[in-house]
Amino acid sequence: MKIHRRALLALAVATAFTAPGFAFAADDTIKIGLLATFEGPFTVLGEDGERGAMTAIGEAGGMVGGKKIEIVKGSSDASPDSAVRAARKLVEQDGVKVLIGPLSGDEGIAVKDYAKTQPGVTFINGSSAAQDTTFRDPAENFFRFSTDGAQWMAGLGTYAYNDKGYKTVATVAEDYSFPYTQVFGFMAEFCKAGGKVPSKSWVPIGNKDYSSVIAAIPDNVDAIYVALGGADAVNFLTQYQQSGGSAPLIGGSITVDQTVLTAQGKLRDVLVGTPSAGPTADTNDAPAWKAFVEEYKKQPGAFPSPSLFAHAYYVNTKAALIALDEVKDDLSDGGKAFREALAKVSFDSPTGKVSLDANRNGIADIFLTEVSEGADGTLLNKLIKVVPQVNQTLGIPEDQFRALGAVSRDNPSCS
Repeated sequence: MKIHRRALLALAVATAFTAPGFAFAADDTIKIGLLATFEGPFTVLGEDGERGAMTAIGEAGGMVGGKKIEIVKGSSDASPDSAVRAARKLVEQDGVKVLIGPLSGDEGIAVKDYAKTQPGVTFINGSSAAQDTTFRDPAENFFRFSTDGAQWMAGLGTYAYNDKGYKTVATVAEDYSFPYTQVFGFMAEFCKAGGKVPSKSWVPIGNKDYSSVIAAIPDNVDAIYVALGGADAVNFLTQYQQSGGSAPLIGGSITVDQTVLTAQGKLRDVLVGTPSAGPTADTNDAPAWKAFVEEYKKQPGAFPSPSLFAHAYYVNTKAALIALDEVKDDLSDGGKAFREALAKVSFDSPTGKVSLDANRNGIADIFLTEVSEGADGTLLNKLIKVVPQVNQTLGIPEDQFRALGAVSRDNPSCS
């Protein structure tokens, strides 16, 4: 069988447009990878992260820099290996040059390390909030506009000690980098105020039986600080309520998120009155927040109010679109001009001004909240106080902050 020379040329050109590593599906389209947890115990979190990203894309009319946006999805299960596999497929097979994600803490650190092997690709965080994704050994092509989990705790430790009167607190949290970061952020203030943390319980993601964890909580603590997400939070809170637990709770950001507050059952009995802090507040009456909520609610399956995961993916996607528009989608220099533009991005988000520090980590407002019941019976996070423009060192000089050491199961300690 003979093939005409002109047909061979046409075949070669067609292959070039579909081969791995090619950034665009067509001249008028730009591919953006979207990596989130669409599997495992954090599935509901990943689905809302996608809603946040699509809200930003919807606001832009599905276009950026004159080109149509094509979203290519990658799925993980909150484990580092699954996140890297998904990122590798998006980059090396699907050919994306801009990747937004991942969602969870250990995933973020793993994808940051993978980013170092792909200098021509720009990685922009989803909602991953482990401190060391950007603070220690950062990747020059990894950006996070959504702040980290320690920043999310700004104001909470002081409020728990001074306003709620909690002097001794036990902690229950998942055993990986993000909860280490959350506990660190809470204890940084709580211990400084004079509080004590005599007991820490660390549990694996996907744990279903919390009976031994609940039994190990000391009887004489004033409150329990809980940093569990998704199904883990629902399982713990349900079992704690069923066991007759009566100590008041302090919430890690993901424990009182809409992905948990909307769960079925008697969780309201243990959650109402729980103080927390994070990047959002459901009762925020700022016009920009209200407008964002209305746009978000257009997404299929939306919660009564956007979760912090929807907010984080929205903010990071918005930043990506601003920088892409500035460079007219031109990534032909390996993304160098795009990353230079991205590093300078500063904009007014639904929750206030967002900008980056020297480590390409977000500086933003943080919201001190308390779980309450809305007029329609739904649970929401009522705004108590805004802590303005929190940076990654929590206002501490960087050399002093680094001297505190890396977050871990044992750091910090104030027993």
